Amino acid sequence: MINTPENTTKLNMESGGFARYLAAIRHTRHDKILGSVRIALGILFLMTGLMKLFVPELRAAFSGQLTAADIPFHSLNMWIVPLVETAVGLLLLYGLFSRIGVLIVIGLMLVATYVHLVVSDPALFPLQPTEPIIPIMAIGAAVYVLWRGGGAWSADLNWRQN
Repeated sequence: MINTPENTTKLNMESGGFARYLAAIRHTRHDKILGSVRIALGILFLMTGLMKLFVPELRAAFSGQLTAADIPFHSLNMWIVPLVETAVGLLLLYGLFSRIGVLIVIGLMLVATYVHLVVSDPALFPLQPTEPIIPIMAIGAAVYVLWRGGGAWSADLNWRQN
């Protein structure tokens, strides 16, 4: 057999290559502090996503933030961002693929940091300071979970033990 990229990928998946990658992504330890950090991030993102979807005042503030920061695809982001935040929050609460979830968190929080730095109207930040304190703290917590995994009480930990 000629060694082409297609054949190499097929051979890696057949020989357990994909399973090894999956195991590496889900690898974690029974660390209660780490599990607590992951759960706190999950609660934060579940709540912010749901509030952006269902609380009209916060939805209006989010719309104003997107407009003031010149974020493209305003109408699409008004739905996608809260849905992604809600989904990531649920994944982190459950502890399933925690490392993938926090990569999404880091991306969202980098944009949130940009918005905090560019938008100067305090009325657009009704439940938080205008400085990017919360996004930076969330990035720090996400990097910790990215480094260590889902921790205690996570589906990633339970999957590894089975």
